[in-house]
Amino acid sequence: MRVRVLGCSGAIAKDCRTTSFLIDGDVLVDAGTGVGDLSLQEMRAVRHVLLTHSHLDHIAALPLMVDAVASQLTAPIRVYALPGTIAALKTHVFNNVIWPDFSRIPSPQAPFVSFHEIQVGQTLELDGKHIEVLPAVHTVPACGYAVATERGSWVFTGDTERNPAFWHRINQMKVAALVIETAFSNRERDLAKRSLHLSPHALAEELDCIEKGRQFPIFITHTKPAETELIMTEIQCFDQAQPAGLNVSHDIRWLRAGQEFEL
Repeated sequence: MRVRVLGCSGAIAKDCRTTSFLIDGDVLVDAGTGVGDLSLQEMRAVRHVLLTHSHLDHIAALPLMVDAVASQLTAPIRVYALPGTIAALKTHVFNNVIWPDFSRIPSPQAPFVSFHEIQVGQTLELDGKHIEVLPAVHTVPACGYAVATERGSWVFTGDTERNPAFWHRINQMKVAALVIETAFSNRERDLAKRSLHLSPHALAEELDCIEKGRQFPIFITHTKPAETELIMTEIQCFDQAQPAGLNVSHDIRWLRAGQEFEL
């Protein structure tokens, strides 16, 4: 399985693209502004879109991508999301005010987009890929995903704050790589907590939920561009950022748009 990082920033700025991952060329996990770096041919190859939640930085490019390739589609693009996420998209985006309702265009029988409700704990089978829907804790209905490979699962937390149920499930599975958000620095930890995001302080406590002795690469995503350098420094210096310190056995890395992984 190949994972291509299209965007992994918590907001936009030069060279900063919001969350989207392309898996094997045909599955998108989230549809942030990073989707705009795909060619038309690459967009046409996307058959499935898995959304973690309804916030704009994770869905902004979805209506534009569909519009770009609509005339060349031979089947609807299948969008998978929690019921609350689909309701938000239908009410606030594909509502014939902000954007045309592509779930009924060109006809309800043959639309450009079809929506498919999912539930936490469910495992999807998409073109030979097994994808489990994981719990997340955010200000709107939200989830994460685990995509199974022979080497273990590629796991994405989505946007989340403290999440015991997530770690309970992670400790039961073989993990090849974990992508976890850390949106705010420690100086903004109160804002992070109110908005249900992680700061380095909270990240350290969350990673301590991983069973001792388990080790896999951990990639930091969703940092705010204005705070990325500070967040990186605070995570690299956990002994200063958190009195308890972080388990030094963790292999923490930085996610960057354009990276590709073979799993």
